[in-house]
Amino acid sequence: MLAADKLQLQSTLKQQATALKEKEFNLHHNNFMTVGTQAAVLAGLDVTMFIEFQPPSNNEWSFIIIPRTLKFVYYVCITSAFCANILVVAQTTILSVLGASLALRGPDGSMMTATDGLYHERAIVFKAFGHGLVLTIASVVSVVWLNLHWEASLVCCIVALVTMMKMRSTYKRIIKKFDFDESQTVDFQDIFDGPAAIQAIPVARKLISQGLKGMGVSSGGGNDNDDDKRRYSGKTSPARTQRVTRGSELDLSDEEIALVRRQRMLNGQTSSRLQTV
Repeated sequence: MLAADKLQLQSTLKQQATALKEKEFNLHHNNFMTVGTQAAVLAGLDVTMFIEFQPPSNNEWSFIIIPRTLKFVYYVCITSAFCANILVVAQTTILSVLGASLALRGPDGSMMTATDGLYHERAIVFKAFGHGLVLTIASVVSVVWLNLHWEASLVCCIVALVTMMKMRSTYKRIIKKFDFDESQTVDFQDIFDGPAAIQAIPVARKLISQGLKGMGVSSGGGNDNDDDKRRYSGKTSPARTQRVTRGSELDLSDEEIALVRRQRMLNGQTSSRLQTV
């Protein structure tokens, strides 16, 4: 009774610890979904800028090398931005699907593995999203020089550059405000390895071993009553009997389980014959 109560207490503690870890998993999952949605919007904007933009002819410029250079910078930036945003969408989708599948359908301890995996992958996803955002603004800087006069182009270019600098300073300010020591984070590893550590009892092998003993098959090899027990349990080869008697130590295969059932049937037939006699 005490063993059952102890096992129930460990199971309850482990279930509650897993529920707490699930909150952290949902936090990372929601963050990935938010970033993935914004990246998809930016990817759509990049495609529109790539397809709908019609640059003027190079003949309108005094020096052909200038529009060719601006077009080269623009298309490289907008293509790179599109690829970076698509990469973010792909990463967040894969992490969300596979992470949730591992957390819910995986083996024991999968919730911790999935949560830690999402946490370690977030830096790569956020960096790719930042690259896509900066490259989108850089493409705007180059495209204003193709469509507008130099006065308007200069003002728009300054506005875009100030926006990029403001984004950088805002990022550093927010990171500094919400930064914390990673070594002081809440960790549930001590609970899973300590009070909530549950070791499964090999019930099936134990029951089969008891069934073999009840049928007269011992796990030892040097007893004097081995011949009588083999004679009572049926005609079985010594090699096969020795393999069955070690069922409590090794994993029983289908052939060994069938042997146990066959010995039980032989015991029942022997008992009926003895009763008839």
